[in-house]
Amino acid sequence: MKGDSSTDCWNNVGSEWIEKAQTNDFRMHYIMPYTLQKLGNVEGLDILDLGCGEGGYSRELAGRGAKVTAADCSEMSIGYAAYAAKEKNLDISCLVRNSNDLYGIQNDSFDVVLCAMMLMDVEDFDGTMKEIYRVLRPDGKVFISILHPCFKPPVEHKWFHENDTVQVIVKNYFEPEEWVGEIAGIDQRVIYRHRTMSDYVKAFVRNKFKIIDLNEPKPTEEQRKMSPRIEWLTKIPMYMFIELAKD
Repeated sequence: MKGDSSTDCWNNVGSEWIEKAQTNDFRMHYIMPYTLQKLGNVEGLDILDLGCGEGGYSRELAGRGAKVTAADCSEMSIGYAAYAAKEKNLDISCLVRNSNDLYGIQNDSFDVVLCAMMLMDVEDFDGTMKEIYRVLRPDGKVFISILHPCFKPPVEHKWFHENDTVQVIVKNYFEPEEWVGEIAGIDQRVIYRHRTMSDYVKAFVRNKFKIIDLNEPKPTEEQRKMSPRIEWLTKIPMYMFIELAKD
């Protein structure tokens, strides 16, 4: 497998991440439900879950009738994804791959490529987009979720409550582009990357994609009740959802 700082970083993240991913309130009650809603009926579709982590999306999609390939640069994560799929009797192909080198996957293989909360982490963004374009069928779509570049920018920012409302301070939207930080509850430090809105758009266009949808959804009333943190998102978006097609 082609390696880089992204693969090195996520291969070193411990098993705590697997548990955290499956209990995180933002993911379980907001990001995943919205993504699955946008994907709609997936029965019979060939789907690549790229940067699948512990495979939560893959299992959900396979359970809904999709033919799923799960790919991630972390051997530990893919090992768990394969184990969990077998435990649930789900037929999911699990591959250890860097997103910029999907070797062994034929051109035009997938109806959908899902990039759930992973594009902001990859080191080789252009290489990743080129590979997504290669393995996507001509009428296929890419579904992306990322941290919102405007409201979850580099390390010098702060979300806080003041006068019963949430406030965000952004000190520098442009810098740093890369830094080492922490994930709460996980010992291993991780590499964070920041890309501006224009970075994303230009990379999509440069790699022959067109943006067909972009959303910053407010949480539903039911979602707001599930976590006080999700309540924050009724005022300021922390996440952005993008849908692409081949140009």
